[in-house]
Amino acid sequence: MKGDYGNGFLKLSTKNNKLAVADYFNMYNTNTESNEDEDLGSGGALVLPNLEDASHNVWQLAVGAGKDGNIYLVNRNLMGKFNTQNDDGIYQEIDNELGGGVWAMPAYFKNTIYYGAQGDTLKAFSIVDAKLVAAPASQSSVSFPYPGTTPSISANESSNGIVWAVENHGGGAGVLHAYEASNLTIELYNSSQAGSRDSFSDNKFVTPMIANGKVFVGAPTGVIVFGLLQ
Repeated sequence: MKGDYGNGFLKLSTKNNKLAVADYFNMYNTNTESNEDEDLGSGGALVLPNLEDASHNVWQLAVGAGKDGNIYLVNRNLMGKFNTQNDDGIYQEIDNELGGGVWAMPAYFKNTIYYGAQGDTLKAFSIVDAKLVAAPASQSSVSFPYPGTTPSISANESSNGIVWAVENHGGGAGVLHAYEASNLTIELYNSSQAGSRDSFSDNKFVTPMIANGKVFVGAPTGVIVFGLLQ
C-alpha cells in the first residue's frame, strides 16, 4: 500500500503514545474505484458489538459502505489487508444489495444493520451466525434522494425500537420519518402528515438525535425539536 490508506478500513495503534497503522482492509480494485469516483471514503464505518456464531466463536467486527454500494464487514482482529486479485481476505462482502452510493453511517439495533443509500429505500439487514443476511429483511416504501439518509434508533432498552431518518429534498422541505425497527414497511409517523405544522427546511447529511423523549433535527438556521403533543 506504500502508506496510502485513503480508500479502506484502518485499525490504529496508540503504542508508545503514537498513532500507527496496526491493520487495514482495502478492496482489490481500489485504484479503479477511486478513478471512477466510487471510493469507499464517502461512508463511515460502524464498530459492532461482539457477535457469536453457531459454534460459539466470538467475532469483533465493523461494517461500512461507500460510493460503490457494496457492504463490507471486516474482522477487526484480522482485517484482510490488500490483494490485487480479489477480496478473499475480507470477512464478508455483500454486493449489489444497496441501490446507490452511501454518504452516511449505518445504524445498529438487535442484530440488525440499517442502511439508507442514495436513491434507495431504507433497508434492514439481519445478522445471523455472525454474518449479514444478503437480502434485506424489510425496507421502507419511501426512497431517499441524495445523499441518502443516516438513520438513528430510539428504544426502551431492547424493546419498542424506532428507526428515525430524514429525507432530503435539495434545499426544500425535509421530511422526518419514523419506522418500526422490526419491520420497516410499517411507518409510524412522518413530518408531512400534518400539513405545514411539522414542516422544516432541509439540510444535507442530517442525523436525527434522540434524547429525553424528543427528536432533534438540524436545519440551516437552527434545530427543530419533535415531541409528543400535550
